[in-house]
Amino acid sequence: MTLPYSVVILPRARKSIERLDRTVQVWIQAALELLAENPRPPRSIPIVGETDVYRVRVGDYRILYWVGDTIRIVEIRKVAHRREAYRS
Repeated sequence: MTLPYSVVILPRARKSIERLDRTVQVWIQAALELLAENPRPPRSIPIVGETDVYRVRVGDYRILYWVGDTIRIVEIRKVAHRREAYRS
């Protein structure tokens, strides 16, 4: 069995999570725990034009994250509603 990845949440993403309803926060937390075990689940989609950056759906929200395989880390870069997730 392989070791799980470490999940690091950037400050911007942490603030976004803290502003969400408690129910959505629980869903996001569950998704983050799953990403630690498998950073590329079947429903994750690579972001076009980015290297090792993916997104995963959690209800109406998107988690955008970077995967560093050599250091076994998942860096959560952004958590946002689907209408705002891809804006800079």
